Amino acid sequence: MAPKSKQRGNARGQKSSKRVKTKEEFRVNEEVEPVNMESMGHPEIYPLVLTTKTQEIFNCRVDEDFTDEEPYKLIKKQDILADFHNRAAVSDFYPVKKIVQEYPGDELLIVYDKDFKYGLNFYLIGTEDGKENYLNPPEVPEEQEEYKEFKDYFPEDIPVYKPPISKPWVSLGSEKEVEEESVKESTKQITYMISRKRSQFGAPIKFRDQNASSIKDAYIECTAYPDKNFTIKELEKDVGMQVVPQITDTSTQTRWTYPKNATTQYYPREFSEEEKEILGQSKPLTDFLNNASISVEIALQQNEIMNTFVDDWKSLAEEESSFGDKTDTHLKEYQSFTDLHSLTEKTITCVSWHPDIYGLIAVSVAVRLSFEERVHFSGKLLLQPSLILFWSFSDPIHPQLMLESPDDIFCFKFCPTNPNIIAGGCINGQIVMWDITAHAERIENIKTGGSRSKKATLKPMFLLEPDSNKEAMYIRHSAVSSIENGHKKVITDIHWLSDKFEINRMGSVFENRSEICCQLVTCSADCTICFWDIRPQKASTPQPAEKKKEENIEIPLDIPSTFLHLDLSWKPLSKIRLSKGETSLDHCPVKISLSEDHLLNKAQDKVLAQNKVVKAEEMNPYHNLESGLANILKPIEDFCTKFFVGTEEGEVIYTDWKLERDPDTGRLMAKKPVNLYTVHDGVFYVGREDGYIDIWDLLEKTHEPAHSQNICITMITYITPWTFSAKQQFIAVADYYGTLHILEIPWSLSHPSGNEVSSISHYFEREVKHLDYVEQRKKIREQEKKEMELENEKKKV
Repeated sequence: MAPKSKQRGNARGQKSSKRVKTKEEFRVNEEVEPVNMESMGHPEIYPLVLTTKTQEIFNCRVDEDFTDEEPYKLIKKQDILADFHNRAAVSDFYPVKKIVQEYPGDELLIVYDKDFKYGLNFYLIGTEDGKENYLNPPEVPEEQEEYKEFKDYFPEDIPVYKPPISKPWVSLGSEKEVEEESVKESTKQITYMISRKRSQFGAPIKFRDQNASSIKDAYIECTAYPDKNFTIKELEKDVGMQVVPQITDTSTQTRWTYPKNATTQYYPREFSEEEKEILGQSKPLTDFLNNASISVEIALQQNEIMNTFVDDWKSLAEEESSFGDKTDTHLKEYQSFTDLHSLTEKTITCVSWHPDIYGLIAVSVAVRLSFEERVHFSGKLLLQPSLILFWSFSDPIHPQLMLESPDDIFCFKFCPTNPNIIAGGCINGQIVMWDITAHAERIENIKTGGSRSKKATLKPMFLLEPDSNKEAMYIRHSAVSSIENGHKKVITDIHWLSDKFEINRMGSVFENRSEICCQLVTCSADCTICFWDIRPQKASTPQPAEKKKEENIEIPLDIPSTFLHLDLSWKPLSKIRLSKGETSLDHCPVKISLSEDHLLNKAQDKVLAQNKVVKAEEMNPYHNLESGLANILKPIEDFCTKFFVGTEEGEVIYTDWKLERDPDTGRLMAKKPVNLYTVHDGVFYVGREDGYIDIWDLLEKTHEPAHSQNICITMITYITPWTFSAKQQFIAVADYYGTLHILEIPWSLSHPSGNEVSSISHYFEREVKHLDYVEQRKKIREQEKKEMELENEKKKV
């Protein structure tokens, strides 16, 4: 433990020097009144603090120039005045500056106060008489004279106090008991040495917030474990006993009586025929009807003309005020889904609504393990299937379909032209394709119990048949991409390109003759963005041996042959990297944002796309598609090939997918990003780690969310909205524990006000102008800085 104590000593030294420095920095240049010990009967003594530096200047070092026999030193007055001139207020004699200047002699007496009798380590004697009395004390002390007077006044038989005399210690055997009860160190002391690179000394430190659980090596967990070296054996054990009264268990039962059925029937009281005739001929009733008929007639006429119950003030408000005002922003939970049959703890990684079927939603689940835990339990994970679950509003307990995958899926998308085709990205970098055409009737009948109309209402769960939708269907994947030629890390996002165009290996855009979505774009944590084509590529040279081999392959009955030509041989059409410019590092993409023309089809084309979907027993349409690489297609002019990319560092990049040739090497490479933004503005729904959802309204507040609502007790992993109709909109929220929450969006959050579109357009235009102004000011500042540097160089010359 010697190094540790040494380190602790150094820490004390550093702390002491830091304290003195602070005292010197904050000492003001003002004349202060010296403080003496007049309260203790010594007005000539002035306590001082002399630092190590001051002791070296005046040669008054402790334990060298001061000793127990001679704890004082004479210092010349001229030397102290010179120290005032050199160090000014920093001098340790500055508190007694007035005493030094008015001192009549040439030498002042400094005494080392070893026992801190007067509070500090030194004190100054400020008078000549005091210095003379200290250097030449009187021969007879005053204490002895007082003692003689005391002895003469009192008789001699009064006992005089004598201090006790220490005697040698005699052992009586108690040291053995002390030795037995003492604690001795039984383990070897451990010495830790913490080092740092010399190049990092004095380097600036930047702090930032991060999630320790999501970043590798962000923290070290020291778990407890049993150690035999620290096990203490019990020599004695104290046991206590307590007498308690005897306890008996008794029970009682309420007496049960035989139940009896009892009913009560009510019937109306009516006038008899005679009573009706008497009342009809009575004068009071006739007078009442004559008087009230006029008022009733006027009231009925007014009701026909206008509604008297309408609030005129509310009628002056906006259109949606009849459905709810802006304060009604609470998200109402509509449904929740949890996989009760899963044996392992899983989290939801991606959520996607079925584009055509009401109340059908698909989620991908993954095991809640870190990278190190996945490596450790890799053998067990291979035995557990990775699934995409299909949930229906009609059955929140049993999944309707389960899509199997070779590894955990982190993103997936339905094909826009054929929702029965699904593409997903795995954690190992592979792309998986599914074809659920054979099960289309099953999921279509689930939505409303057999009705194909979206406007039909859902049947309650207790009206469903007991055996319906209880057995989930496991569907195997149709194809997976090649491991060697695809992504090397987890796929973070995937999108289908539109059925209106297709691209080639250079990124050029051509027309899509088939009008079927046949190309994908993916991004991965390996800093690459890949474009994929699901059509069979025509080989340049025939390979009869391979074709003959493929014909002999037997296809399992439960695997559709839609994408058999892609299985384990699927390669990306093109691959681009987002370079950071001057450095050799690349941006790590997390999300891709394509424009509406890149991603989606037109609304009127959805009906045509549904008609293109063929049944399972018919010919596979993807086998007869023309490959874009082997045919001459018509290029599309004036097509924007730029798109947005969100990186792992929080940056937003606007780049181009077209490739260009390097003039030096001639290799195809991606273009440099057009723009890079380190900060991006506004979002509307934000999921937080504490289970809250932040709802933003940019027209109301831009510095904080307009509303925050708690959804769950754990971290939110995915949020996706869905619009069923103009009157009903949902938002799906997935949490870390694998529960999917379906929330209904209120009217105030789903319908804009009369001028909201124009207001938000003006808001974005104003923000764009503000950003342009900031960029212009930066350029002006840089130009001014360059001009100032040139002027300074000219002045130096």
